[in-house]
Amino acid sequence: MKENMQVQLVSTPESEPQPENFTLVKGPMPVAKNRQVLCETQYLSLDPYMRSQIAGRHMSGSVNPGDVLRGETVSKVIESNHPEFQPGDLVRCFGGWQNYSVHDGDEIFKVQKDIENPSYALSALGMPGLTAYAGLIWQAQPKAGDVVVIPAAIGGVGSVAGQLAKIYGCTVIGIAGSDEKCEYAVANLGYDACINRKKGNLAEQLDQLCPNGIDIFFDLVGGEMLNTVSERLAVGARVILCGLMADYNKTTRSMGPPPAMWIKARAIIYGLVVYDFEPRRAEFVEACLEYLKQGKLVVREDVAHGLAAAPEAFCRLMRGENMGKSVVKV
Repeated sequence: MKENMQVQLVSTPESEPQPENFTLVKGPMPVAKNRQVLCETQYLSLDPYMRSQIAGRHMSGSVNPGDVLRGETVSKVIESNHPEFQPGDLVRCFGGWQNYSVHDGDEIFKVQKDIENPSYALSALGMPGLTAYAGLIWQAQPKAGDVVVIPAAIGGVGSVAGQLAKIYGCTVIGIAGSDEKCEYAVANLGYDACINRKKGNLAEQLDQLCPNGIDIFFDLVGGEMLNTVSERLAVGARVILCGLMADYNKTTRSMGPPPAMWIKARAIIYGLVVYDFEPRRAEFVEACLEYLKQGKLVVREDVAHGLAAAPEAFCRLMRGENMGKSVVKV
């Protein structure tokens, strides 16, 4: 008899999550009913938004003690009671932090066969990549010569956004949390420069690297960094508000920049919710698959092995210790 191992939340962390906030338990084996499929998890995506779910303030809902952690997965169809899916199909679904899950047929999507590495459907060719593409290409509309600043520069979203900006002829400045990450951003992802936010004065370094101001800020962090960058926007700047890493481990939200900073720059401010762009996913995948084949898009994943490793991998992500998109190979 197969076992359905699950990771459940034990307690809600007050600040940074710790492995003891989670537990691995044996859960019930799900059963596929009419027009449903039973899926076995192959890869699990770990994403910062999950911390907001745990805190009870994410638009997708809350995760409370005793609940199985949610998350997007690449899963293999084991049993199918739906005519569009067959055993062996690889699908993208929200299977959660568990070995097996059941889904209605309209809730899952086949992984394109030309995606050679299935985990890429959770990273550069998945939701993080779609987030980067939607924010940078469709919202910010970069043009050659734009100065683009991207914090969390080598993470799942930032790394794709930075490389897309280079493809479009922009000058790209990254911000990251270690010298190792900064070196990788420049040497492997093509960033023109990368600032270690833990060293020196961020404002002074931005002034040196962006003497004529910042045209596009793809904000994945919020907090004080958003204020610092907003003071340095060029006229006509575009600001993509996408992530809140500075606040995920806090019980209160940071204050935003004074509106005068954005008014002075005649800036356009976009709030980015990736779900709004789901109908255009195929368009994004087609473009980025081509960039991948041409060697213009480099993908790095921070892979943990086994469901039991998910809690520690998530804690590493929330401490900013991951190198690339966080994925669990289940």
